[in-house]
Amino acid sequence: MSLRHVANVVGLLQVFVALAMLATAGVAAIYQDGDTTAFLVAGAITIVVGGGAYGLTKGGRGHDDLTSREGFAIVTMSWAATAFFGALPYLLSGVLDSPFAAVFESMSGFTTTGATVFADIEGLPHGVLFWRSLSHWIGGMGIIVLVIAVLPFLGVGGMQLFKAEVPGPTVERLRPRIAQTAKLLWFVYVGLTGAEVVLFLFGGMGPFDAINHAFATLATGGFSTKNASMAAFDSAYIHWVTIVFMYLAGINFSLHFRAASGRPVYFRDHEWRFFTLLVLASAAVIMAINLASGSYSALEPALRDSLFQATSITTTTGFVSADYALWVPGAQMVLFALFFVGGMAGSTGGGIKTMRILLLLKQTGNEIRKHLHPRAILLTRIGRQSVGPDVVANVVGFVILYLLLCLVGAMLLALTGLDPLTAIGGSIATVGNVGPAFGELGATDNYGWLSNPALMLMSFLMLVGRLEIYTVLLLFHPETWRARRSFH
Repeated sequence: MSLRHVANVVGLLQVFVALAMLATAGVAAIYQDGDTTAFLVAGAITIVVGGGAYGLTKGGRGHDDLTSREGFAIVTMSWAATAFFGALPYLLSGVLDSPFAAVFESMSGFTTTGATVFADIEGLPHGVLFWRSLSHWIGGMGIIVLVIAVLPFLGVGGMQLFKAEVPGPTVERLRPRIAQTAKLLWFVYVGLTGAEVVLFLFGGMGPFDAINHAFATLATGGFSTKNASMAAFDSAYIHWVTIVFMYLAGINFSLHFRAASGRPVYFRDHEWRFFTLLVLASAAVIMAINLASGSYSALEPALRDSLFQATSITTTTGFVSADYALWVPGAQMVLFALFFVGGMAGSTGGGIKTMRILLLLKQTGNEIRKHLHPRAILLTRIGRQSVGPDVVANVVGFVILYLLLCLVGAMLLALTGLDPLTAIGGSIATVGNVGPAFGELGATDNYGWLSNPALMLMSFLMLVGRLEIYTVLLLFHPETWRARRSFH
């Protein structure tokens, strides 16, 4: 483990964060809400510290020699540093006076969780609102993936970073060089974002709101410029556009790239079929329950809100078009189950991921059949492709660790004084990067009333969830640091 190498790449990444702050300062200058200076100062501090760390640690081994241990350390420390420096604009602009709340908001933005400490979002300066959405958009595809796309000199070492950041049990290359793959992913990401902005504009949404909500949608983040989230837009058209793009953001972006290249393979992808069926079936059940209970008197609003919330929770976007806390318990329980799902592997969604759930169901089916046929040799298959036992073991271990993390997180949150429902909901929502939860952290609530220990714990849970647990927890394993600790 070369700490010098780790500090070098982490410092370089913060330069990109600083550039994003300076770009936000330009937006703030246009609206003149008084927060321009905050972003200029925050950007200057970040670029001095990040650039200084990069300059002082140059030399030594090349980036091609990056080890897997260093990859895990770089990704975890980069995201932690990004959340720390990303909190500066909130403090310097005066919209938050607590560093704990500022780090929470920043971490929630970059990890695309969408949980907020702000009670009055519409009272925030335009620069702050844009920074929240921009942090979503950068974190959705990943700051590491962005830098790999822009700086291909990371070379072979970039693959170590790519694997440590990109969600899913396996990493798919679209091109032989990982920098080319990163560029293609960002190309699709930018294209879909632009398309959603245009459609929002056609629906009568203002340019500022359109850009911010497109950023949050494609990142499956959920930060809105409105207190009531998407429910503030009394437009069926805007809600349907949001549903479509939340669904697209929950799909593996490599499938989008193949479709854009004239080779659509959605229907041949078993995970896509499972993901789509899960969303549609959940929405249908929720709609049936809501109609039967009398919560809705018309079919279209019931269908729209049910599909909106099912898609929003499954993809971990966290937008709300209706207060689901007012729905009957049956509909709420369906949503609660969806909190664990997440999008497809290779999407911007959080959660366990549908690929892991599909593999787990397949493996469970095999285990049941083994009890009927003890001597049979059964392979776990996705379509015609068999899945190796090492991948299956990794998935089973991940799911167990994920659920254990949610349980431990809920227990620790309860120790801070939260009631059991709020603690459980808050833990699951932050580990899964969903945002809104249940109890006192429901669809219309915020996280600003929580204690500092609870905010810090949830910030850590968001980081662990976004980097899929192993990347962060490996740094707490003694063997990770058993090698050299010097800056050589």
